[in-house]
Amino acid sequence: MAKIMAVNAGSSSIKFQLLEMPAETVITSGVMERIGLAEGIFTIKYDGKKEETNPVLPTHAEGVQLLLDTLIDKGIVKSLDEITGVGHRVVQGGEFFQDSSLITEDVINKIQDLADLAPLHNPAHIIGIRAFQKALPNVPQVAVFDTVFHQTMSKEAYMYATPYEWYEKYGIRKYGAHGTSHQYVSQRAAELIGKPLKDTKTIVCHLGNGASICAVDGGKSVDTSMGLTPLEGIPMGTRSGILDPTVVSYICEKEGKSAAEVVNILNKKSGYLGMSGRSNDARDVTAGMNDGDHRCKLTFDVQAKRIVDYVAAYYVYMGGCDVIAFTAGMGENLKHLRANVINRLGVLGVKLDEKLNDTFSDERIISTPDSKIKVYIIPTNEEVMIARDTVRVAKI
Repeated sequence: MAKIMAVNAGSSSIKFQLLEMPAETVITSGVMERIGLAEGIFTIKYDGKKEETNPVLPTHAEGVQLLLDTLIDKGIVKSLDEITGVGHRVVQGGEFFQDSSLITEDVINKIQDLADLAPLHNPAHIIGIRAFQKALPNVPQVAVFDTVFHQTMSKEAYMYATPYEWYEKYGIRKYGAHGTSHQYVSQRAAELIGKPLKDTKTIVCHLGNGASICAVDGGKSVDTSMGLTPLEGIPMGTRSGILDPTVVSYICEKEGKSAAEVVNILNKKSGYLGMSGRSNDARDVTAGMNDGDHRCKLTFDVQAKRIVDYVAAYYVYMGGCDVIAFTAGMGENLKHLRANVINRLGVLGVKLDEKLNDTFSDERIISTPDSKIKVYIIPTNEEVMIARDTVRVAKI
């Protein structure tokens, strides 16, 4: 048995799970938030308990050390020597990485080189990697890339119709994201319908604050909605999703902003936040919709329409579909958004069971028995995929 720490470091946070492998048993899990601010938040779950404290966490290094100290102090592990591997989620692997990789200085340098394509993510991942390397210098560390799962896309799916030398010189193409989630959910979908993965066509709707749709044919990604960066695709919490690129130059001229300033608005002040004028949190926008705020309702309608656009296109591209799977925070919890999407897909023979959709539980089917495409809610588990790859790549 091996104990693997699965890590997802953000710019001001560290999400983690310690799993016992190969049983895939979660020993502890939690998150450190507000790193670098005056007061942090440290939430940890273990032995059926949930505890929250407010430590000062100047950097990720202090966060990592506090986590490891907590594991010992609470008897979650007797010694840090019990941790045999650490797996790190990394958003952008570009074309450098076709698989998860044992972390070396060369790998870290390549992750840094790709920071322009994931400026909010890759630098934070490196900070997390460095912190764990310092705390556990003799433990193998593995980078698990969001983009690897999408490396199976064909050139017709990932290329943009821009000057070809942009691709040759700068790597301008679609890379996608949420690959670890899409892989897990599509594998689980095949298990749920009792069909070999190689014979299953699944459309995964990963709907969180960041959101993407993926067409998975035979266990392989054949297309996905996010592009060069996570900005492309459907509207999200603060991201606009796809739009006419002329919008950037037009707003630059009208408001005297630089292109970088406008792109920053499209990344951080658009989506749910920009359209509703209330919040990037779907719960707040739902409350506004229920209170009769037409902009909040429009926000969900626009997103649902864009999701359906991708689902329909992927249905045609794969020549059919066995399962549509909803996952991540909004996909798992927003029954009205799921209904909004599925009720637009009647032309494909998709039928929603309203009662099942309204029931709050974990993994379940929400389509009727006569629906031509089965619709499931499948909670994602990126951490277990990270742990599996860490064991495989580090040969633990």
